Amino acid sequence: MRCIAIIPARSGSKGLKDKNIKELCGKPLMAYSIIAANESGVFDEVMVSTDSEQYAETARQWGANVPFLRSAETSSDTASSWDMVKEVLNGYKRLGRQFDAFCLLQPTSPLRDADDIKKAYDMMEKARTAVVSVCEVDHSPLWCNQLPENLSMDGFIKRSDNKQRQAAGKYYRLNGSIYFVHIPSFYVDSYLYREGCFAYIMEREHSIDIDTMLDFRLAEMLMAENNR
Repeated sequence: MRCIAIIPARSGSKGLKDKNIKELCGKPLMAYSIIAANESGVFDEVMVSTDSEQYAETARQWGANVPFLRSAETSSDTASSWDMVKEVLNGYKRLGRQFDAFCLLQPTSPLRDADDIKKAYDMMEKARTAVVSVCEVDHSPLWCNQLPENLSMDGFIKRSDNKQRQAAGKYYRLNGSIYFVHIPSFYVDSYLYREGCFAYIMEREHSIDIDTMLDFRLAEMLMAENNR
C-alpha cells in the first residue's frame, strides 16, 4: 500500500503553550513522532500538518515534509481531525500524489515507537479498513459514574457491578496514538468504529498522551528511565 503518515501539529495550544514544539528530553515534542514514522519504514510520505511556519521549519529539520500549511478552517477549535485529514489528502491530490492509506500520528504520543507503528501497519494490511490503537485502562469504568449536586453516592456503583477487579475483566480505551485508515473506506464513512476496524493494543507505558504539564513530566520521567 502507498501510505502517508500525517502528524497534526496545530499551533496555539491552550492547555500547554506550544506543546508540539516544547523540548522533551532534548527534542521538540513533534520530533518523536517524525522519527518513529521514518524509522518504521512503512510510509511513502511523512508529513506534518500545521498552521505555523515556525512549526513547519521544525518539522522539516527533523525529517518531515510540509508541502503546504493548514488552513484557518481546519486550525480552529471546532474543526475535527478528519477535516484536517481530508484537507491533506486533497492537497496532495492537487500535487499529483495519491495514497491507499493514511496513518494519523498525534505528536502528543512521544513514547509510541517505530515498532508500534510497524505492528499496527501489518494489521492494517490484513484489515483493509482501519486499525486504531488502544491500551488497558487503569481503573474499570464500572467504578465510574457522575455525581449529583448533593454528592450522594446512592447508586454510584450498581450492585451487579460491585465485583472484584479480577472478575470484572479487562477494559480498554482509545489512547489517541495511532489511527491507520484505508482511504477508500474513509471516504465512504469517516466513522471508524464499525465492522472492519480492529484494535492494536499498546502498552500503557507507550500510551502517554500529553495534554497537561503533569503528562509532560510523566513522559519525561519514563524517557529518562528508558535512556538509563
